[in-house]
Amino acid sequence: MRKITILLFMLIAGIYTRGQAQPEAKAKSILAEVSKKYRSYDVVKAEFVFTIDNPEAKVKESQKGILYVKANANKYKMSMDDKDLISDGKSQWSYLKADKEVQVSNVDNSSDALNPAHIFTMYEKGFKSIYTGESKSGGKVYQMVDLAPNDIKKPYFKVRLSIDKIAKQISNVVIFDKNGNKYTYNVKSFMPNVKVPESIFIFDAKKYPGVELVDLR
Repeated sequence: MRKITILLFMLIAGIYTRGQAQPEAKAKSILAEVSKKYRSYDVVKAEFVFTIDNPEAKVKESQKGILYVKANANKYKMSMDDKDLISDGKSQWSYLKADKEVQVSNVDNSSDALNPAHIFTMYEKGFKSIYTGESKSGGKVYQMVDLAPNDIKKPYFKVRLSIDKIAKQISNVVIFDKNGNKYTYNVKSFMPNVKVPESIFIFDAKKYPGVELVDLR
């Protein structure tokens, strides 16, 4: 009887392990396809809506933004209602519109903050991934993948990706942090290989007259 119980337990454990492995393998396969396509681009332009939501604190705020990213380099320009973020891969300029102030700092690749340049590739390292199914909206089918950071000290515990099944592009990113905040990047348009000058990734003081520069390097 004891041997039968042990064999039954091992059988159930084996089924459970295979069941878990399948969604993980599917997630990796989906993300590999997304990464391959994205990495084939030069500069991409994405228009998005960024939302902060915390039901407990009764906070829900949204604003529109435009993001330019050099797909295979740590360069970006993100313009939102309240600020602009620009980086040439070495320095980052944060323009706070209300304060008419620009803060320049070194790019910190080890920061817990999510780098705008990595919003479409953040899953490539540092995460465990699992496929959770499909969702339909607006005539499109989206593949849902949940990410969990390997480093449990991260301020967020889960990232949910919605991936356009046909286009192989990330359409929605939801970040769940440990303080109950939910940050959503809802991509409204995605344009690959846009033509922009390299200077777009460098802060040009001439375009911001009267703005105070604060060097934090």
